[in-house]
Amino acid sequence: MSVPIVDNAKVMAKGQITLPKDIRSKLRLSTGDRVTLICEEDRVILMNSAVYAMKMLQKEMEGEAEKTGIRSDEDVMDLVKDVRAEIEGL
Repeated sequence: MSVPIVDNAKVMAKGQITLPKDIRSKLRLSTGDRVTLICEEDRVILMNSAVYAMKMLQKEMEGEAEKTGIRSDEDVMDLVKDVRAEIEGL
């Protein structure tokens, strides 16, 4: 289990804060990156927006592969071969 990073940031006049370097590094944030804020009761979760979007996509897609009959890596490879053959046949 990882050790949480606890730090503080001051809210400026326009509501802006500067994220501490350790937190930016942990979230792999660079200048211009977007963050997602999730407010739950009395706390805010801040996530790298790209990571948040991928987690939401994974959640939405959960179980979809099984519905189409994809249950193994071999099934995925077979599907890729079929699609490539279809594309080459066009």
